[in-house]
Amino acid sequence: MERFGDDLLGFVLKRVTDRRDRQSCSEVSRQWARVEGLTRASLRVLEPAFMPSFLPRFPNLVTLETGKRIPDFSLETVATTCPNLRTLNLNVHLNLMASREFEESELDDVSDNGLRAVAAGCRQLMNVTLRRRKGIADVGVIALARNARNLSVLDLSWCDSITNMALSAISMLSSLTVLCLQGCTLVTDLGLCYLAMGSSSRTLRKLDLSECHQITDTGVCMLSEMSGLQELNLAECGSAITDIGGVALAAVHSLARLDLSYIINLSDVTLFAVARNCRNLVKMNVAGCELITGEGIRSFSGHGSLEILVLVSCCNVSADDVEHTVLACRSLRYVGLDGALRGWMSSSVQEKLSQMCRIDWF
Repeated sequence: MERFGDDLLGFVLKRVTDRRDRQSCSEVSRQWARVEGLTRASLRVLEPAFMPSFLPRFPNLVTLETGKRIPDFSLETVATTCPNLRTLNLNVHLNLMASREFEESELDDVSDNGLRAVAAGCRQLMNVTLRRRKGIADVGVIALARNARNLSVLDLSWCDSITNMALSAISMLSSLTVLCLQGCTLVTDLGLCYLAMGSSSRTLRKLDLSECHQITDTGVCMLSEMSGLQELNLAECGSAITDIGGVALAAVHSLARLDLSYIINLSDVTLFAVARNCRNLVKMNVAGCELITGEGIRSFSGHGSLEILVLVSCCNVSADDVEHTVLACRSLRYVGLDGALRGWMSSSVQEKLSQMCRIDWF
């Protein structure tokens, strides 16, 4: 095996993609370990605190992932070791048992200092996920936006120290297509104004603002400037969004997926406008919109592209309304309904509708 030159061995190892197989290859000899590290493009780290000791073996990483607590000094190692990094995924997946343990360790987790270091050293970053990293605030995000000019995907969900200042910097990105701000409760209409008026307004395709409770009609109306937006999530954004904002959104004809669930002051007026103007709409979620009635749902009759319709906890929608809409909207493939409605729909109707689309009862 030692007779293989590094070039030939590298060519062979690049064709090995399974993590376990690559680990086995790295244990063949010192040469194989060295070349395997040089050809590794992706790494999932289970013990981020030890990164300074092993990361220099992988200088050509393109993707780095970890869901564990990661100290700033480990990200500083990333910055100096992996200049070609394109994807940084620090998404924290919390289950009930791990949640308290992670929250107790937040003081030792990554902060703006670590993110600033990565932003300075890894300027080719395109996909960054910082979900639930509580230590990340405006300073780090601003540094990332200013240095990683090719950033395409940015997930800041539940980074609840993020404010409008960060959105001002993000709005200047000219290649951003996906921005997730779920649970960023300090974001207000001013932040949406920045996004709508900046370079990002021309490139954004997906925007998640769910549970951003300070947003009102004023900010939502600004989103109509994003003429290429395809997916928008405003779920649980509070009572300050009404039909004024809903009707304004209907001007975004490119919308394919729209989540307005649990916005309690939206009514049929919004549905009329969306059904009439958003002809590319594929998914509509209005669960928990208590003012919506069967008349609003029936406005999607004859809609040519709607495939998914979620109506859970819409107490003013009847079984007859559902039957009429499913029969008249032939593109429907899935309908989510409140379980309480099941008793008002005959078994024969349920069977007929189930032959046309999938129905789930909640």
